[in-house]
Amino acid sequence: MADSRRSSSDDNFAHSTEINREEPRNEVEVQFSEDEETLIIRMYNLVGERWSLIAGRIPGRTAEQIEKYWHSTCKSES
Repeated sequence: MADSRRSSSDDNFAHSTEINREEPRNEVEVQFSEDEETLIIRMYNLVGERWSLIAGRIPGRTAEQIEKYWHSTCKSES
């Protein structure tokens, strides 16, 4: 009985290591429209680094995308 548990556990471990062997995802730079950029700047001036709040105003955007965009593009402009 213990052997069957061990093999089941080993199968789960093997499956989890297969997932970790996937090729690393290359981060593709997300393009923002001029309107989105303007909104991000305006919202940042109102609420600061509350990325999830800003993302809530831009459909289809995540807080992580907006924060990354801000730090790579807009931070030096403000």
